Amino acid sequence: MRLAGAVKREVRSQFGAIPWRLNDGKVEILLITSRGTGRWILPKGWPMHGATPAEAAATEAWEEAGVTGTPSHVAAGFYAYQKLLEGDNLPIVVAMFPLKVKKVHKEWPEKAERKRRWVSRKRAASLLQEPELRQMVRHFDPRAHAH
Repeated sequence: MRLAGAVKREVRSQFGAIPWRLNDGKVEILLITSRGTGRWILPKGWPMHGATPAEAAATEAWEEAGVTGTPSHVAAGFYAYQKLLEGDNLPIVVAMFPLKVKKVHKEWPEKAERKRRWVSRKRAASLLQEPELRQMVRHFDPRAHAH
């Protein structure tokens, strides 16, 4: 991971979800659009008081993508990106947690602000921007995260 010369105390953490399901025996990943640029991303957000990292990731999946399910408490991997926040480019490290989707809701908190789309792992990887995240999704194997 490249953290662009960041001092340790400047690096922030986020938690994200890889919402997935099996459709005719094939793994599908749920992508959503970002609110700013409309590019395809996975749900992610800041740590939440009183929630484990996997629980925080599951909450983001509900708020941003309108899905609920069972999160794995083992991260599928990590990636780094730069977030423009209050005029600063902050280095962010994101821990990504698989979320086996049990229910896709018709209404959810950020429905008016985002689109969502189920795609294959290969298609998801081609639509995502961050190289480490693309690799993580392309090689994602739900059997490695069975409960």
